[in-house]
Amino acid sequence: MNDNGTTEHRPTADGHRPDPAQSAAHVQDDGPTAPKTPGPVPGARHLAPSADTPSAVRADMPTPQRRPGTPADTTPEPEPAAPPPPTGSLVALVGYARPHWRVLLLSLALTLLASVSGLVQPKFAQAILDRLDGGGSVVAPVALLAAFLVAGALLTGLNAWLQQRTSERVVREVRRGLVHRLIRLRVAELDRRAPGDLIARVTSDSTLLKSAATEGLIMTVNGVLTFAGALFMMATLDARLLGVTLLVLTMVGVVITVILPRIKAAVARSQASVGAVGAVLDRTLGAARTVKANGAEGRETRTAEDAVDEAYAAGLVGARYSALVTMVGGAAIQTAFLVVLGVGGTFVAHHSMSVSELIAFLLYVFFLASPVSQLVGGAAQLQQGLGAVGRIQEAGALPVEDDIDATQPAHTPAHAAPPAVELTGVEFAYPGRAPALRGVSFTVPGGTRTALVGLSGAGKTTLFSLLQRFYEPTAGTIRIGDQDIAALPRAEVRRRIAYVEQDSPVMAGTLRENLLYAAPSATREQLAEALAVTRLDGLLARLPQGLDTPVGPRGVTLSGGERQRLAIARALLRRPQVLLLDEATAQLDARNEQALGELVARTAGRCTVLLIAHRLSTVTDADQIVVLEHGDVRAVGTHHSLVDDDDLYRELAATQLLAAEPPA
Repeated sequence: MNDNGTTEHRPTADGHRPDPAQSAAHVQDDGPTAPKTPGPVPGARHLAPSADTPSAVRADMPTPQRRPGTPADTTPEPEPAAPPPPTGSLVALVGYARPHWRVLLLSLALTLLASVSGLVQPKFAQAILDRLDGGGSVVAPVALLAAFLVAGALLTGLNAWLQQRTSERVVREVRRGLVHRLIRLRVAELDRRAPGDLIARVTSDSTLLKSAATEGLIMTVNGVLTFAGALFMMATLDARLLGVTLLVLTMVGVVITVILPRIKAAVARSQASVGAVGAVLDRTLGAARTVKANGAEGRETRTAEDAVDEAYAAGLVGARYSALVTMVGGAAIQTAFLVVLGVGGTFVAHHSMSVSELIAFLLYVFFLASPVSQLVGGAAQLQQGLGAVGRIQEAGALPVEDDIDATQPAHTPAHAAPPAVELTGVEFAYPGRAPALRGVSFTVPGGTRTALVGLSGAGKTTLFSLLQRFYEPTAGTIRIGDQDIAALPRAEVRRRIAYVEQDSPVMAGTLRENLLYAAPSATREQLAEALAVTRLDGLLARLPQGLDTPVGPRGVTLSGGERQRLAIARALLRRPQVLLLDEATAQLDARNEQALGELVARTAGRCTVLLIAHRLSTVTDADQIVVLEHGDVRAVGTHHSLVDDDDLYRELAATQLLAAEPPA
């Protein structure tokens, strides 16, 4: 609006004034403008896509880049574009176990001691046979053999406990790290990924590290060392039979080497399918009423069952290869035994080897079953772990926002005037799509109410997303007071701006927990005030448990209007400098809408208010109305001046039956 009170019309980015002759059935938030691109996994976000909503970002879209020339954040940020999926490596797997290297070394030492107790047993058996053949006493060798057997059992038990404890610690640390990172993911990453798949990486994929990062590593290392020790002891008995044994084991080793990588690939496919199952369930259970109301239980069940079947099929492939490796390893020992028995028997017949030496050698061949089993089992566990490491690494490499607690109220000096909000030449486009905002410029004076109106896809919600720094403009600046928000950490921006979302999400828990969600230090008096001004005090009086009443998952026990009022109360408790209301009264009845309109008017005295209008009745008293069209500012003015001067606004108002009032 110009200084003389008339409506200001803005030309669009291509230089001509917009054509007001457009269909305007509703003044609503930005709805579908293009078909949703299906994601690779069932259960990806199913919000209505548009050029204006972040959830419309395709699964293959990277995060928009920061605009050139803007100040850097106080906290360094990773590259917004999602990295390619890591493949998972043994180095990465070892990295998870590295913090526990002391315990793992102790475990390895215990394992080696237990193996040594097994290595000497064939020698004691040979000594016993030689003494029996010579008529000597066998008490001492039998006693020593028994002692080594007991020691080996004790060492094995202690080692198993150490490995299990360390495994649990590794998994705990991996899960804590993933949880910490996933909660801080950038909104663009959350919009392009299925929550159920991310959850599966914390729950299912991390479990595969339990054995691989500790037992698998120790079993492999110990298997190699014990195998080498057994070969050395066998060499002291007969080098010829050792050569025969190695020939058989080498041929089998080649076969196992070919099979092992296929286990890793099968496990990776299985875990991806498990993630798909989680994604399907997250989508279905999160919209249970919609599923049931549309009779879609059968379709959703089949979708979930298909994902379960895919996980089952991939798991069977992995199990088949694991069983094949186990079978080949066992067959190798049996084959080696038979070959050694035949060749060694020939040596005994020709008096080039004693019977006791052959028996001792055969015992070592049987003893090889343990290190070979450890090598095969450890390698299989490592391959399974590597199949999950890639997915865990991918989640751990996703770009995150500033790691700062944003739940504290804004640091505003007492009695400070509400700041102005100024947008200058703001542009934004989701990669691969037409611009959602085209050089948007307007100013919201401090302590006033400004309403954003326009057709679906005009760019209203995108502006709110930029104000919250969910996304970064590709050009232009946004200032709160005298500060460019690009120069502030995201957490500080969100301390200053409270945002009431369009669907008014409510967290599972109690009323009290939801109210205190963004302001944990709010006093009882502040709670009572927020409940009163949002007319939730009447609801509270009807609830037997009062503020401690559970609201159910996503607030399902509350009506849509109650959820909206709860979200507004939660925002007011933050004492923000700027309040964003995205269709905040869409589900309220006329009485509550009028009451909340009065509340917004009072709130504007202590903070700056921007609201997106679905019902024009909520914005007729706004200090300023900004009409958006195709991502550009079409006109700025008051309700009466816009009805007089702007065709599109007049059509929108007429559609809502609110233009009957004669213009002032």
